[in-house]
Amino acid sequence: MIEEEVEPHFEPVIKLTEQVEVKTNEEDETVIFKMRAKLFRFDTVSSEWKERGTGEVRLLQHKETQKVRLVMRRDKTLKVCANHLISSSMKLQPNIGSDRSWVWKVAADYSEDPPTSETLAIRFANTENANLFKAAFEGAQETNAKLTAAAPSAPAPVHDTVEPAETEEEAKPAEEPKPSEESAPKEEPTTNDTTEETEVEKAEEA
Repeated sequence: MIEEEVEPHFEPVIKLTEQVEVKTNEEDETVIFKMRAKLFRFDTVSSEWKERGTGEVRLLQHKETQKVRLVMRRDKTLKVCANHLISSSMKLQPNIGSDRSWVWKVAADYSEDPPTSETLAIRFANTENANLFKAAFEGAQETNAKLTAAAPSAPAPVHDTVEPAETEEEAKPAEEPKPSEESAPKEEPTTNDTTEETEVEKAEEA
């Protein structure tokens, strides 16, 4: 006689009948560029590069205002590690000793609250990807510069970025403040200031 195999069945203790929609406040923006990269920031206290995260760096263009900003989220956690408007005064400079990374200054990065002035460096898998990012970044600078010239008195667009919920039960994720149009410093001291000439690659050895 062959006994039938009985599969146990357990009823869930709590039934989830309603799905909570998590908004990132990026719904009104179009992704015009995205690429995987690793981001670093220069710590002025220790005078060394520190890794900020690995993930997709994206350029987002607002559907109504047409303004372009840079947003980068870390893998898995999706925590924002870069969030700022792309100003025409920002200058991408190659990092010393590398043809696949760029360094630039940001007057106000909104990945943290309150926003902070940062020197950022981004590294790509190869030179080709680095050049594609540079072309897209400079194209966004031209776009924002034209929009500013056409409407110099227009207020900055509301570009909030929301962090993902840490648990499934969280219904209201925290919001990132919007980037402003504060201009970054005109000169990037990477090539002249010996304290910031440390290669980004040394951050991984620390």
